[in-house]
Amino acid sequence: MPDMSEIKFIAIEGVIGAGKTSLARKLSDKIRANLVLEQFEQNPFLEKFYGDRKRYSFQTQMFFLINRFKQLQQLSQENLFSQFLVSDYIFDKDRIFAYLNLEGDELKLYETLFPLLHRDLRKPDLVVFLQSSLDRLMYNIKRRNRRIERNITRSYIEELSEAYNNFFFKYNSTPLLIVNTTEIDFVHNEKDFDELYTQIFRKDRGISEYFKPESKG
Repeated sequence: MPDMSEIKFIAIEGVIGAGKTSLARKLSDKIRANLVLEQFEQNPFLEKFYGDRKRYSFQTQMFFLINRFKQLQQLSQENLFSQFLVSDYIFDKDRIFAYLNLEGDELKLYETLFPLLHRDLRKPDLVVFLQSSLDRLMYNIKRRNRRIERNITRSYIEELSEAYNNFFFKYNSTPLLIVNTTEIDFVHNEKDFDELYTQIFRKDRGISEYFKPESKG
């Protein structure tokens, strides 16, 4: 069983709209951690991808792969080991999108590059996977109303949600906490956030656990 008192590097994961960036921000503020956020807005192909997946999938995927690698590689070992770090993604999740959107020679090329980039990156001490219902994900996406996400379809989020669930069902690379967030609002409800915070830093938690909190209203 891992020593949960030694958690220094926490990565938050989840489907688009799950609230991973919001949780990463709140958590980093509370523990005064360095914050690493995925730079999705820098991807010049992403908005085009949501409008035409087939045409722009490879460009979008390769940009994210290299950008994520460079961002995590630049984190100094001193920072990683001397203070808390919170990220709103894990490098491994890049493969979820690759398998969902690439095929043929493009996927083969991706599979050649991924392990070369992945091998030297430090793994998180804990991954928190935010799991939510399709209706809640679509509601969150619509509510935040990002221009770049306006062409996202319900069917794509459904595909992505299934892919994430399958990925984390088999995931064993690091300690994992799966949190069902369908009925809570950890962004605006401090009781919900505090309960989730307690679960993240529980010292008696095992390698992989599932947590389904109840809404506090």
